Amino acid sequence: MKLYSYHRSSAAYRVRIALNLKDAAHTLVPVNLLTGEHTQAPYTDKQPQGLVPCLETDDGRFLSQSGAIIQYIEALYPQHPLVPTDAFAAAEVRSMIDLIACDIHPLDNLRVLKYLTQTLNVNEDEKMQWYFHWINKGFNALEGQLKAAPYSLGDTVSLVDLYLIPQVYNALRFKLDMTPYPNILAIYNNCNKLPAFDAAKPENQIDFPKAD
Repeated sequence: MKLYSYHRSSAAYRVRIALNLKDAAHTLVPVNLLTGEHTQAPYTDKQPQGLVPCLETDDGRFLSQSGAIIQYIEALYPQHPLVPTDAFAAAEVRSMIDLIACDIHPLDNLRVLKYLTQTLNVNEDEKMQWYFHWINKGFNALEGQLKAAPYSLGDTVSLVDLYLIPQVYNALRFKLDMTPYPNILAIYNNCNKLPAFDAAKPENQIDFPKAD
């Protein structure tokens, strides 16, 4: 498999973690968002929406959207399951990852921030107010739901951790005050002690420019 990825993309980051946790053989193919490579052919022939990540399967098919890609990886590699078998517990996991993937990440990703500054003429301070507002609303809701002992659901890494850690990475990059979120920060630190998470960090992607 090939994963078309950008080192600081939260969506690509979570898929890298999944591939690492599952020991799934794969190659990373860098796509440079800063130069607009993702908006041009040949990349858009693979991912018409022009976003990362995109997974190329062993038989040459293409799959977009990180949630769908992780679900595909989970089906191919059922070892180390990322979602509980209990129906209610599995639904709770989906609820928490939707909070991150639907209510935080889309509002704070690169293309939205660029639209705010380049099209709506929002200044840098106002942009960061926007960024912190949506992160704080999401983290406030998540903090009390997480066990932090040592991972989001307890002793076993779950899908929640795959979504949470990239979001925290970006929050720290933009210097969000994490003092109100001790559970979230503890989970972040615990997960990053695991090789699968460490190898997926943006700064550890050797084929990409070094993270700022």
